[in-house]
Amino acid sequence: MVGQASACQPRAGGKVFYRGAGKKPTLPPSIPASPLHSSRSSYTCPMPWLEGLRHDLNHSFRVLRQSPGFAIAAILAIAIGIGANTAVFSLVNAVLLKPLPFPHADRIVQFEVSYAGAEDPIASPKSFTFYGQRATAFQDISAYWLDHVNLTGGPNPELAPAAIVTADFFRLFGAPVLHGRTFTAEEDRPAGGHVVVLSYGLWKRHFGANAAIVGNRILLGDTPYGVVGVLGPFATEEFEQSPELWLPFQIDPSGTQVDSRLCYIAGRLKPGVALAQARAELPLLTEAARRASPGSVRPNERRSIEPLRDALVGNVRPSLLILLSSVGFVLLLACANVANLLLVRAAARTREMAIRAALGAGRGRIVRQLLTESVALSVIGAALGLALGWTGMRAFLGLYPRAPLSTGGVNPINFPRIGEAGAGVALDWRVLLFTALAAFLTGILFGIVPALHVSRGDLNTPLKESTGRSGAPIGRTRTLSMLAVSQIALALVLLIGGGLLIRTSIALRSVNPGFDPRNVLTMQTALAGTRYEHAPAADRLFTQGIQRIESLPEVESAAASCCLPLETVWQLPYIVQGRPLNGRFHGFAGWTFVSPHYFEVLRIPLLRGRAFTDRDTAAAPGVVIINQTMARMGWAASDPLHDRLLIGRTFGPQFEADPARQIVGIAADVRDQRLDRRPRPIMYVPIAQVPDAVKAFEFPLLPAAWIVRTRSGSPQSGGAISKILRSVAGGIPVARVRPMEQVAAESTARTQFQTVLMSFFAAAALLLAIIGIYGLTAYSIRRRQQEIGIRMALGARPEDVTRMMLLHGLRLIFLGVIIGLLSAFALARLIAGLLFGVTARDPLVFAAVPVLLTAIAVFAVWVPSRRAARMNPIEALR
Repeated sequence: MVGQASACQPRAGGKVFYRGAGKKPTLPPSIPASPLHSSRSSYTCPMPWLEGLRHDLNHSFRVLRQSPGFAIAAILAIAIGIGANTAVFSLVNAVLLKPLPFPHADRIVQFEVSYAGAEDPIASPKSFTFYGQRATAFQDISAYWLDHVNLTGGPNPELAPAAIVTADFFRLFGAPVLHGRTFTAEEDRPAGGHVVVLSYGLWKRHFGANAAIVGNRILLGDTPYGVVGVLGPFATEEFEQSPELWLPFQIDPSGTQVDSRLCYIAGRLKPGVALAQARAELPLLTEAARRASPGSVRPNERRSIEPLRDALVGNVRPSLLILLSSVGFVLLLACANVANLLLVRAAARTREMAIRAALGAGRGRIVRQLLTESVALSVIGAALGLALGWTGMRAFLGLYPRAPLSTGGVNPINFPRIGEAGAGVALDWRVLLFTALAAFLTGILFGIVPALHVSRGDLNTPLKESTGRSGAPIGRTRTLSMLAVSQIALALVLLIGGGLLIRTSIALRSVNPGFDPRNVLTMQTALAGTRYEHAPAADRLFTQGIQRIESLPEVESAAASCCLPLETVWQLPYIVQGRPLNGRFHGFAGWTFVSPHYFEVLRIPLLRGRAFTDRDTAAAPGVVIINQTMARMGWAASDPLHDRLLIGRTFGPQFEADPARQIVGIAADVRDQRLDRRPRPIMYVPIAQVPDAVKAFEFPLLPAAWIVRTRSGSPQSGGAISKILRSVAGGIPVARVRPMEQVAAESTARTQFQTVLMSFFAAAALLLAIIGIYGLTAYSIRRRQQEIGIRMALGARPEDVTRMMLLHGLRLIFLGVIIGLLSAFALARLIAGLLFGVTARDPLVFAAVPVLLTAIAVFAVWVPSRRAARMNPIEALR
């Protein structure tokens, strides 16, 4: 017994043995110094449970030091299981669990509109005015939108993300003001002046943290803005990118002015107002608006609200929960693996436990000691797993691409709330608590079965056995077999899931995007707030810029567009002129304005008709090219080249000046969203024929895209091209110089990320399962060592011994494969939403994976079986 003599008092009639005066009490030399008989000791402690726990831990660490091989194998298995779970849970925590960093975040909601069964959070300034003036269940209602502006003052111009917000935004989201102030109500009105608030990061990086910048002016594009304030460090999870600048929205409160801008709308529920109560108010307001202004609300339109966190998470919840379930399987495999190791090790400790029981340790005391050893193993493995898991997740997130230079709040392609390069994924108390609970529960889970097996054994038999005999109860062997079968089954489920995602990844690589991305460079410039925001100047910029770029010797051809394939494409209604209408329009299609050579640069085939030329100017008749999908959907029985289109007439007044456009060509389909989405109808119009009002609407929303085909695809070409563009555009910064192949890869970033993670987890599960089946076979050989020696002494050949052990392993492998196949078949529908180009019950995966797993498992059984066949029968019998 270890402890201070003053802390432990003798029981009545008990004895305390001392080695010398003033020394700690100790047991007689004839009794082993083990805590397992402390319940029979002759003294008591004020906190016996704490003293007993300390003894159990000391003994556990001493036992582990005496078996380093076993300890290392068990700790590594636990580290793999808990590390994988910690990594994925840190991502789940950042996206789903972590509260928003705003005051009273649980009461912040986002306004949405449901039309034709689809929820749309994008609204108009008119809707913001409607909610602000009529809704009574909310306060601090704010409109916001993410734009990009050119910070042109100074020697280093840059394209900076700018949040366009109403005055209540800062109060709603709790923005701290470091210097100066935010916008006033007057500044947030039309003609309220040009004012700006700086972010903390931009203030430090671009202005040297000089507080005197407040009250001065900075140049955004061609317009001077007065700096009225600087914000402190501020989390902005409602935006895909952290804004560097904050500009007033300046919405007309009367709603009489035409405002074609877009926005997100959020507000806070008033104290005492429940979410259901606020939702009940919105249909009444919608109906009142429909009566007050017929035609202002579309038929079947429904307005609703969602908690902001749910709105930000969007459709990624199923993907994350599937990943978390998958790594849960890995943890179960690790538990089964360590339980196998403990059961095998228990065979060598049977006599030890029997002796301890004979010396007075009860069954509960033995179980407690063995569970303490298991939890100690789990805690050490969890500490290592936490480090491995966190390091691995940071490495994965570092490779995760940035979001496209998109508008608005959240890009639906990427994981929300994780920030750039995963900066929003933190090692906070939730992750640490999850790891601690996982360590404790898994220690109990994989330790309870071996502990119960050891503690309930017969005392006499182990004490009578010679030390040279090897054996184990039949029940323990059966338990080992069940654990091995479960490992094979769980590994098969994960391998099939990984195989399906790998098939998806391969299918994505083989998808024809409709264009040739090789040797194509892309870059973007923001024209909002510059002299090129107006149509004539923008047309000159596009013409001169393309001519100068094509003069470079390494450039084959160049073009400009409003947007890039696989990124943001506007959807506009169209009307086929002369065709009867059943509603307000004939259909919706993507709308992209492009310069001549656009189809040549991207090598998009023209199936019929002609491409745009330099003669398609604003003075020429309006023309349009449609894609194959649109031609097939709208002209199944006629020739589209004979028809004319009216585009966007019901979308907004700015499109009223758009001319009727003759369809002059049919282009091949291009994937305009993601590689794993089918092509949608698309309309292409010449950039020179886009009306001034439409360009004034478009340029503030999306940066202009430049697309250049080079002869070699060398990244060095981007520097020369950017230099020319800055020169032609008068110093406007050029942003996001990327190969087109990178744009294509970023469109499937989430799918590739999930595939890599699932494949890693499946590989870990396979490794654990193979170790488990190998360990079981090795244990079985050890247990049957004398039997094998007798068989060989009686004439059994080595191949007979190998066959016998292989048959034993094969029975377990086939049983695990069958259970795993049935489980995977039942669970396949859960992963269906993550797949592309492959069914959830793909025959190839369901056939190949079991064959692969069986072959590897058979090899794991064959290795120890072959070693057993070479056993010397004399040594085995001895």
